[in-house]
Amino acid sequence: MKSFTTSDIRLWVLAAGISLSLMSGASFAQQPNAAALPKVESANIMDIGRAADASPQAQIEAAKNQPGNNAPIWRTVNSDTPNFVNGPVTERGVLIQKSGQQWRLIRNGVITVFGAWLLAFAFFGVLAMYVLRGPIKLHEPLSGTKIKRFTDLERYTHWTMAFSFVALAFTGLLILYGKFFALPVMGGTLFGIFLFICKNIHNFVGPLFTLSIIVFFFLFVRKNMLEPDDMAWIKSFGGLLSGKHVPSGFFNFGEKFWFWFGMVFLGLIISASGWVLDMIVPVPGIEYWRGTMQLADIIHASAALLMTAMAMGHIYIGTIGMQGSIDGMKTGYVDAAWAKEHHEIWYNKVK
Repeated sequence: MKSFTTSDIRLWVLAAGISLSLMSGASFAQQPNAAALPKVESANIMDIGRAADASPQAQIEAAKNQPGNNAPIWRTVNSDTPNFVNGPVTERGVLIQKSGQQWRLIRNGVITVFGAWLLAFAFFGVLAMYVLRGPIKLHEPLSGTKIKRFTDLERYTHWTMAFSFVALAFTGLLILYGKFFALPVMGGTLFGIFLFICKNIHNFVGPLFTLSIIVFFFLFVRKNMLEPDDMAWIKSFGGLLSGKHVPSGFFNFGEKFWFWFGMVFLGLIISASGWVLDMIVPVPGIEYWRGTMQLADIIHASAALLMTAMAMGHIYIGTIGMQGSIDGMKTGYVDAAWAKEHHEIWYNKVK
């Protein structure tokens, strides 16, 4: 998507100046074509504005009623309606895009402020869980017996998705919030270079993240289908409310919720909006105007912040938050004691 250049603005200013000179000249009304035009009975400025938007004839008549009045010109300029331009990009006919201010207020106000609170709530929630409760230990000692849980393809796909997500989250947060804490420290020049690098990392890692989501979906969709046993997990919130162990299959409901809502729904929304922002693949029926990109940016940032907040809990439980959880993705095998305690229904099928 191209933006206005200095030459474009100079042409608009020149055209406006010529129009004002013609409209204010006394000889303008003596032009042969102007004399033959029908008269428009409008004397006040509102009528002149409506006439200016209506037809060239009305503009000429309005100029005769109030010479030198440039309000109609700026009313036309300050609108989202594209005017005629001699160029391949239609949107160059929009000199001032008023909806851009609305996008700026949403991005720098609603998304930035509430997104920061959401991330802070998730981070300190995880920190409080670690400080107050600590890692979840197994009730029985490790048995030493290993059970196959993930294949190599499943593990490689998961780690590809995990590392690409971390890269996207890190660079995306710097793009959104870097001006508040990094810019004062680094200075404008260094921060600009650093942000340019982050932007390119973000743009090129994005397609890899999308591909890993698609592959991961087909690998695990059958194991994430809802089952009757999930209702017991939902009622006790995974045992946190009752304090009792809740048997589950290969994945419990919490993991299934992360799969369907966090990874599939939010992940694909982030990917689709990101591809629109990158303009990688032209989509039929979508015109890449500023408004299109601004809407995609709002959707992209909102979904990404929500997914990042949810990912904090997932990463914590899958690493230091639960004893033995990371073994499955590290080696593909888990201890039998861990499988029995956390996924008893699946353990009984494979033991």
